[in-house]
Amino acid sequence: MLRRLYDWTMSLADHPRALWALAAVAFIEASVFPIPPDVLMIPMILAAPRRAWLIALVATAASVAGGLLGYAIGAFFFEEVGRPILESLGKTEAIEAFNARFNGVGFWAVLVAGITPFPFKVITIMSGWTSMPLATFVTTAVIARAARFFIVAGLLRTFGAPIRDFIEKRLGLVFTLFVVLLIGGFYLVRYM
Repeated sequence: MLRRLYDWTMSLADHPRALWALAAVAFIEASVFPIPPDVLMIPMILAAPRRAWLIALVATAASVAGGLLGYAIGAFFFEEVGRPILESLGKTEAIEAFNARFNGVGFWAVLVAGITPFPFKVITIMSGWTSMPLATFVTTAVIARAARFFIVAGLLRTFGAPIRDFIEKRLGLVFTLFVVLLIGGFYLVRYM
């Protein structure tokens, strides 16, 4: 099933309305869809490198908008379904403790999920569920998604097809290592 979804997503790259398709994929990926917009962005940028920045901008804007849908899913469905169940089990304090811990690192959670291959939809829904301040969520989502999509666009625009293999297979690992080093650096500065 995932292979068919991937093939369908790739076929959208050649469509005359590919930017709209990219916006739709980026939007729903941020809340429910399992295929990241990168799989559509890469062939689009390789086919039209001069449009790389526009393609990255569309992916960023649509992904942040989709993140707001994920936030709403977490905020509204949790209140209607999740909270009453946990309260009936006497777990109200556990909810509050988890919310405080998550929101204490919320900026970093959204940043890491927005840049790395970690499913962004998990963090968008969690952000709504824990009532993360909306301004923090949106600001961090914009920074993270723009960094991810504009770096990919810049690499493809500069290096073209030869960098495609690196992006598809190793860029997630590079982003993850970068975030680990960044967080490790902040940790060292703070506690050393």
